[in-house]
Amino acid sequence: MAKEKKQKVVKPDTNEEKKQVKKAKTKKKNTKKKTVNTAPKESYLKRVGKELKLVKWPTAKDVLKYTISTIVFCAFLCVIFMALNLIMSLLRGWVA
Repeated sequence: MAKEKKQKVVKPDTNEEKKQVKKAKTKKKNTKKKTVNTAPKESYLKRVGKELKLVKWPTAKDVLKYTISTIVFCAFLCVIFMALNLIMSLLRGWVA
C-alpha cells in the first residue's frame, strides 16, 4: 500500500476557504471501501426459500373465483365494443 503524505493543517481565513476545506473532508469520508457479500449462492437460495414461505398463496377456490371474474369482465368489454362498433357503423351508413 502506498504511504499517505501528511499535509500541514492550515486554518482557513475566509468563508470560501472554509467551504473548500469542508468539501475536502467529506470527499475523504465518502471514499470508504464498500463491503461485498461473498456468501455462497446456497445461502441466497435459502433466503429466497424463507421469503417464499412467508408469502400468502391464494387457495384453489380464490384462483377459480378470480379466473371467472376476469373472463366475465373481458366478455362484458367485448360486448360493449361490439355495440359501439355497430352504432358507429349505423351512423356512418345514415350520414354517407
